[in-house]
Amino acid sequence: MTSSMTHGSALQEAPLLDIDPLLDDPGIRIIVCCGAGGVGKTTTAAALGVRAAERGRRAVVLTIDPARRLAQSMGIDLLDNTPRRVDGIDGDGELHAMMLDMKRTFDEIVEAHADPSRARAILENPFYQSLSAGFAGTQEYMAMEKLGQLRARDEWDLIVVDTPPSRSALDFLDAPKRLGSFLDGKFIRLLMAPAKMGGRAGMKFLNVGMSMMTGTLGKLLGGQLLRDVQTFVAAMDTMFGGFRTRADATYRLLQAPGTAFLVVAAPERDALREAAYFVERLAAEEMPLAGLVLNRVHGSGAARLSAERALAAAENLDEGRIVDQEAGKAAGRGSTGSSPTPSAVEPDSESESHQPSAPPTSQLTAGLLRLHAERMQVLSREQRTRDRFTALHPEVAVAEVAALPGDVHDLAGLRAIGDKLASGGLPAGAE
Repeated sequence: MTSSMTHGSALQEAPLLDIDPLLDDPGIRIIVCCGAGGVGKTTTAAALGVRAAERGRRAVVLTIDPARRLAQSMGIDLLDNTPRRVDGIDGDGELHAMMLDMKRTFDEIVEAHADPSRARAILENPFYQSLSAGFAGTQEYMAMEKLGQLRARDEWDLIVVDTPPSRSALDFLDAPKRLGSFLDGKFIRLLMAPAKMGGRAGMKFLNVGMSMMTGTLGKLLGGQLLRDVQTFVAAMDTMFGGFRTRADATYRLLQAPGTAFLVVAAPERDALREAAYFVERLAAEEMPLAGLVLNRVHGSGAARLSAERALAAAENLDEGRIVDQEAGKAAGRGSTGSSPTPSAVEPDSESESHQPSAPPTSQLTAGLLRLHAERMQVLSREQRTRDRFTALHPEVAVAEVAALPGDVHDLAGLRAIGDKLASGGLPAGAE
């Protein structure tokens, strides 16, 4: 691999992330792309899906990104909770894509694990409707539920997951535990206690102990909301254990050797700080990390010319031009010859009189040198940031993806990203 001098030292310190062997390995059934928001997780996941399919895998990309750029890039008018076939894939593989519908996934769980009458009671319950649409952690939990569903179908030999745009790193790992704890927690059990005890004992418990609690909660939450919660709890009683069981099963699936995590970041301080936390958290949770994808890395074909030298050259050109201009003005003031005839100074035509004069070559060159200096300063800042990450985690393999001039909006763009991922680094001259 070749690289510019600006990135050479950093690249030599970290192993190279080789994407194609990862995609080609039939033992790898799940690739999870995680990282901070706005670093290109969705584009990376889509590019991996396209490349895997065109190398012969039956792949599906599960995205939780609300921006819906994935659908546009893959030529699908609308992504929903059902995997849809992507047309235009070259090779023997297949690619499907879908966007998580959080509420619909929750509804599917209820419909699959409750009899029709109980399912209808749950789906129509106001508290359930609020919980399934926006309860904290529900999106992340449902992403893991959908991953478990896709893996259980065994229809695809590779699932690429674009994790939710969570504010906190790896919320999608914590959410199943949080939601499971909520559904199995003391508050829920307390609400269920009267119904479970039944008869006079239950009524006595309710009258003595629950009356105070329900009265207090009724004031805080409102009586109707409390009744909705209790009705929801009673209807969901037989399903609570299933939530925890499936959450635990999906968690073990993420720890299995057939799963590979890719941390996605940009060469910026906050993004790489978050990436370092992801790496450490994955290690603590015994999740298999494949490496780091560093997106939007800048390069230069003239890296030997430093920012300092470029700025000095630009200043020299500017000073020389000013000296020449002052000398020309002095020569004009000192001229004692006869004035030129009008025909000697007037333009030959009206068009020539309005033609703007081109800026001096030295002025253009100085401007280009300053632009180059700005680019080299960006490269230097990115290198320092990258070096800090590598110093903390020298064992993490890295693939760099050069910054593109525009957004990716079609399969050709995703293929280009895949090519850059597979090359593993920034080629010399990349911009």
